[in-house]
Amino acid sequence: MSSTHDFAIWEPLVRLVRASNAERLAAPGGYVTGQIGLGGWSVPVRRPHPTPGRAAQVEDMQDEFTAVERVRDALKGDGADSVSFMVETVPDGRTLLHLVDAGPAVEYGFTSPYVGALLLVEGAVPEPWRRLPEPVPGAVPAPSADPALLERTLHERLPDAIGATEAEIAEAEARLGVALPDELRALYRVTRARWQDWGDDYEAQERVSDAVGCELFSLDGLYIADARSRPCPWRFAATDAVVTAPDAAVQGLVGSPGWIVFGDSGGGDRVALDLTPGPGGHTGQVVMIDHERNIGASLRADSLTDMVVNRRDDWYTGREKDIPVVAHVNIRALRSMEAASHPALEVLSIGVWEGAPLSLAPVVGLPRLRTLSAYPGTLADPLEIAGLKGLEYLSLGPEEWRVLLDAGAVPRSLSAAGIEVQGERHPLPILDLANELLALWDRPLITRTVLDAGPDTGR
Repeated sequence: MSSTHDFAIWEPLVRLVRASNAERLAAPGGYVTGQIGLGGWSVPVRRPHPTPGRAAQVEDMQDEFTAVERVRDALKGDGADSVSFMVETVPDGRTLLHLVDAGPAVEYGFTSPYVGALLLVEGAVPEPWRRLPEPVPGAVPAPSADPALLERTLHERLPDAIGATEAEIAEAEARLGVALPDELRALYRVTRARWQDWGDDYEAQERVSDAVGCELFSLDGLYIADARSRPCPWRFAATDAVVTAPDAAVQGLVGSPGWIVFGDSGGGDRVALDLTPGPGGHTGQVVMIDHERNIGASLRADSLTDMVVNRRDDWYTGREKDIPVVAHVNIRALRSMEAASHPALEVLSIGVWEGAPLSLAPVVGLPRLRTLSAYPGTLADPLEIAGLKGLEYLSLGPEEWRVLLDAGAVPRSLSAAGIEVQGERHPLPILDLANELLALWDRPLITRTVLDAGPDTGR
């Protein structure tokens, strides 16, 4: 038996949970939930209030930390990342501990122990993550691109830097599978930006950053920012879309095989040369990949020479949504399904709604609609979903899913699905519903282990 499934591992935490939730667990049917992972945890344990005038101390929460660490050690021993749990009181007064293993076909949940997206097709990714750059036949380097000027400028600013050899540059090209643009080769001929060249001299690193205009990666740190380098959970990724305006300098992609990342802004945003520019851009322009966005990049400079020589550091992180492609129907956005209907519509999200439930009739038959997310209770007839032939992601409330399942009308075009839970719902029926959906695609099911914690003698 897995050590995570040994009640002795959980006993200190269950004792704390009982003490912190005595009123809620006093009656049969009472329950609380939580999650513990290697990267953090959320457990229903009441933390003591510090003495007025004194900040909370580690020792104030030591019992919680110690109890959680026992479980985390067991997870490590089992090679697992996380576990969801529920502590429940049953009619005979005993306490049961339910341990939930979502398995490989479920993304990590956000409301313990409810599940994230159900991965119905192994390895499938949302459409924006499958999108490749559009060719721009007329794209050329900017007039400002001047490898010789760039190299001279950097030599003047970094006279003592150690540059990369042609063999080292060729090795980086072979690893990446792409030839480095002349400007990038010129940069690394001046400095190869390796820590061992600087030793413990942090000022040397700062001089390079100041000279180049970013935290420069070494040749070994160069990478291609394709879509795989920018992972995102289905529930968010499926609601975004690739949009590139006719005059855009940068294509609105998740990633591109032509985005060569060579540095960092210092705040987590990546700096890249763009070999697949938009219709209004230049080959080899410098773009910024914002770490707080799932999609797109922003123009920083027309060329690497322009960025370094003219010390360009301005860039705009915003991106306007193209309403015909992504539509939100709710009390603060679009007020009707007719307003959302457009031949280009890809993503339809129906949120909080105060009027009569909505009919999907205005969007039935739209050729590009691939994502529907509907707040529970907002659909007049869930069976109208059968008219949406191209859905790859569908997120509904439990009752709406129940209608589709009972009618055998769950769209078989789906690659992933979400269960939208609002308010407090008992977790076990939600997990059972998720397993019904997974079973339709013969995917691994969510498993649950129940441990008997016995009566609460400490109450």
